[in-house]
Amino acid sequence: MPLGARTTESAKVDVAFEQVRYADLPGWQADDHLAAFKAFIRSARALGQATASESKTQVADAWLRTAVQRGAELADRIATGAAARAFFQDNFTPHRVVHTGAEGLLTGYYEPVLAGARAAGGPFRIPVYRRPPDLVNLVREEERGALADGLTHARRTTDGIEPYATRAEIEDGALDGQDLELLWLPDPVDTFFMHIQGSGRIRLPDGGTLRITYDGKNGHPYTSIGRHLIDAGYFSPEEMTLGALKTWLAADPVRGRKVMQENRSFIFFRELENEDDGPLGALEIPLSEGRSLAVDTGFHAIGTPVYVSAPLLKPDVTPQGFQRLMIAQDVGSAIRGPERGDIYFGSGDTAGRQAGGTKHPGRFYVLLPRAPGTP
Repeated sequence: MPLGARTTESAKVDVAFEQVRYADLPGWQADDHLAAFKAFIRSARALGQATASESKTQVADAWLRTAVQRGAELADRIATGAAARAFFQDNFTPHRVVHTGAEGLLTGYYEPVLAGARAAGGPFRIPVYRRPPDLVNLVREEERGALADGLTHARRTTDGIEPYATRAEIEDGALDGQDLELLWLPDPVDTFFMHIQGSGRIRLPDGGTLRITYDGKNGHPYTSIGRHLIDAGYFSPEEMTLGALKTWLAADPVRGRKVMQENRSFIFFRELENEDDGPLGALEIPLSEGRSLAVDTGFHAIGTPVYVSAPLLKPDVTPQGFQRLMIAQDVGSAIRGPERGDIYFGSGDTAGRQAGGTKHPGRFYVLLPRAPGTP
């Protein structure tokens, strides 16, 4: 990633990466660097398979891949927080993100755990669809957040490319008869929010479980229905939480369905062969609870370490708030801007409550890889 000021093509935001000292990072010494290192090396396989020609920041990504591979090679010898901290300090230089965009903002996401079935019947009446064969990517998946203002996916037809069916059209039967139903869930609101999260762990009637993960979308831009309801006067910004929104949607199913369809975006899923592999982020990197961060790849390359300082966010009830080294390992359609991040909080209801209650200002310090031979 080039140093100094630049302007992105999509957001038209001027950004500079100003070098600072590790001593300037609030709470750096107190962080669990070993946890961050373990998350960091989970990127190794994905970045190792990426080619420089696939990236807009070829040289910087090459240096980043080198640093990640070096970490993977040293993994057996890095077993303490001090050793992990030394690795980051030896291989990266911290930079403050300075920009003309919106103030830094942190939100959260998680993996829902839901009841489901492989066949329709009884309460299981809401389909979860696998990726249609006529769906094509117009952008690379890791760029779908940065380029979310336009179509990111489309439908291939004999006459060429055309927009895919919207959420409303799919729910009204646009995919019927194509044998695309992967699973069936009982609740439309829970299904909608699983789409927003991009993954799910499903409990089957026989007691078994499985994981499903994002496998493409219909390509239409994401619309926040929470913001839609705030703008319509149903909620104030202070009243809007994940729990309050779910309750409002469920209270009147007809009204709720209409509002959910304001978000034209629709997600397709696939089942993971090995449950232990998931949930997955961009480039199919396994996510790490409390350490994986979804970012805007218009500004930050996947795999980049990002130190986040959010004093008002206190998930661990610590006086200093959230001060933690994260790894950029995911993207999201709503994650736009140089200091916009989505924290992966883990799986289940507790993680869901943490994610749903997270909407806090934050500052980014990006750890950029040192060029080979740089002291």
